[in-house]
Order: sequence, then C-alpha cells, then structure tokens
Amino acid sequence: MALYQSIIAYNGSGFEGFQRQRGARTVQGVFEEALRALGWQEQAIAYAGRTDTGVHALGQVVSFSLAWRHSPQALLQALNAHLPGDVAVWDVRLAPSGFHPRYSARARRYVYRIRIGRVRHPLRDGTTWRVWPPPEPTLLHRASQILPGRRDFRALGTPTRPGGSTARTVYHAAWYRLAPDEWAFDVVADAFLYHMVRRMVALQVAVAQGRMPLEDWQQALETPPLEPLQGLAPPQGLYLARVYYAEDWTLPRTDDEFRTWWQRLWSGPSAAR
Repeated sequence: MALYQSIIAYNGSGFEGFQRQRGARTVQGVFEEALRALGWQEQAIAYAGRTDTGVHALGQVVSFSLAWRHSPQALLQALNAHLPGDVAVWDVRLAPSGFHPRYSARARRYVYRIRIGRVRHPLRDGTTWRVWPPPEPTLLHRASQILPGRRDFRALGTPTRPGGSTARTVYHAAWYRLAPDEWAFDVVADAFLYHMVRRMVALQVAVAQGRMPLEDWQQALETPPLEPLQGLAPPQGLYLARVYYAEDWTLPRTDDEFRTWWQRLWSGPSAAR
C-alpha cells in the first residue's frame, strides 16, 4: 500500500461541484469510481479544495492510498482509462509521508476569465463570463491593488466551516489582458473563503463599470460589514489553476508574462506541476 498524490483537470460544466453528494454527478464521485475499478478500498480521497457547480480546474490535487504493483505512469494511464472525457489525470506520483492535499498546501491559485461582449458567444460563454458594458481597465487594476495582504475578508465570503475564521492572506491579485476582448483575474492566497473569488470578481467589475464607487470597495475591505457584500460572478469563468506546496509561485508582472504562464498551464499535462 502506497500513498499517491495526483493532479487532475476537469470541465466543471457537467458536474454539481467537486465534493461527493448523494444522487449528484460530482468530480470526487467519478474519480473514486475509477479508483475502485483498480482495487481501491478507502472510504474517500483527500483533496485540496472543493469547487462549486460549474467551476473548472487545471490543478486540483488529490491523494489516496492504493496497493498498486506498477509505475505511477501506469497508474495515470489506468485511471484515465476509467474516467469520463470531462476529467483527466495529469500527474501521478508517490506522496511523502503525512502528505495531505489541503493541509500541506501553502497557497492556492485561481484564475477567473471575463469576455467583453455585447452578444453571447455559444462556444466561449461556457468557459468565461460575458460582461457588458466594458469595464474600465484602470479601475480594474486599482480595485485589485487593494486586495493583497493579511486581513479579515468577511466582506467577500463565509468560512468553509461553521465558526471558522474569515482572515486570509492574499499574496497576489492582478488583472491581465488575454486578448482584445478578454481579461483574466489572477489571485494567489493561503486559502479562500466560500465564494470569495467569485465575489471578488463581481465587485471589481462593478467598480470598473461605474456601478460601485472605488471608495466603497476599499471601505468594505478595510472595515468589513457583518455579512458578505451582494454580487457573485457566475461559476463558468473560474478555474482552480494551481495548488502550491512550497513558496515557489511565479507572479507575472506584465500581460505577456501572464499569457505565457497561462498558455503553458492550459497546454496540459507537461506543464501541470
């Protein structure tokens, strides 16, 4: 019996979130079905974090114990043979003793993509949030610059467990231009509150469209209200991009640097680590 850690990617459109739920198609559910076909006998896999219905991942991390007599590469191939087309294993390796995808993590990285468009695009709107009227880029940047640091982010989400803390450390938050009609919000933090990234995005877009004063955004972060602010970006633009187990994250300084990093990540398994 050995402990393995794995990076998986999935299109969240056909799932009711990551976490297993009775009577629902979930990423955890189909992944555990694939493991059982290989003789897995645990009750549940461990994972780095839950994603909501419709949210995608390029860098979700899971771990499990399995009696497997072949190489990790053979395990990767066997798992992919038993998984549906909207989930893929991108990496499998032996995990260090005591490894846990969630509790061993130093930081998580999410990317949220918005498309500026007056009318819908049937092929792109399942992976981006269509926004109109166009947000003002300068205001997007100014709104994101307020986020980094250690603070109470109660204005942006709720704890992942009852009575939990709403304090988090945001290491990096920035908007980058992916294309003439597309922007990406890139954020790295030690952990995230429930709906925190989607609320971050919705409220920054509101600021950049002139629907919320920048001063109100800053005030809510400095003196958070008792309840999270209203506003939630739809799930389809959100991607769990990476989970970091050492402080080795790269923080792009320019649009070109971000595009290079994102294209490498998007390209698949060879860049999944």
